[in-house]
Amino acid sequence: MEDSIRKEIAKGLEHAIRTETDGQHFYMMAAKATEDPKGQEVFGQLAEEEKDHRRFLEHQRWHILEHGKVDSAFKIDRRVDLSGDNPIFSESLVKRAKEAHYEMSALSIGIQLEINSQKYYEEQAEAAKLPEIEKFYRFLATWESEHHQALLRQQDSLKEDYWADAHFAPF
Repeated sequence: MEDSIRKEIAKGLEHAIRTETDGQHFYMMAAKATEDPKGQEVFGQLAEEEKDHRRFLEHQRWHILEHGKVDSAFKIDRRVDLSGDNPIFSESLVKRAKEAHYEMSALSIGIQLEINSQKYYEEQAEAAKLPEIEKFYRFLATWESEHHQALLRQQDSLKEDYWADAHFAPF
C-alpha cells in the first residue's frame, strides 16, 4: 500500500478513534445519570464496547501504518446484547415513561452519535481506494448500525407514553 494511502487511512481512523472516545464518555455519563438499574448496566456495557472499538481502531491504525493492511486476525469478542423491544431500560422504566426525561434525552443523543458514526464509516467505505479498506469501513458501519437500531427501538418503546404525558401533539 502506498504511503500516501496509509496516511489517509490513518487520518480517517484518528477521527473514528475520537468519535468512539466521545461515545464511550457519553455512555459512561448516561450510566451514572439514569436511576434505572438496567439502564445503568447497559449504558455501562455500551461504554465498554465503545472503549473496545477505540482500542480496535487504534490497533488497526498502527497496523496499517506499519504493515500497509488491516489486521484481520485482531477481533473484538465482547458484544452487548441489544435484542428485544426494550434493550436498554427495565420494564419499570417503561411503565413510568412519563418521568423518563433524562433517559429520553440520552436516547436521542445516543441515536445521533451512532447515526453520525455510521454515516462517517459509510462515507469512508465509499471513498476507499482498496477493497480491503472498503470492507473494513463497512464492518465498522455495521457496528454503529446495531447500536443505533437498539437505541431507536428503546426510544420507540417509550415515546408514545412520554409524548402523551408531556402533551406533545401536532395540534
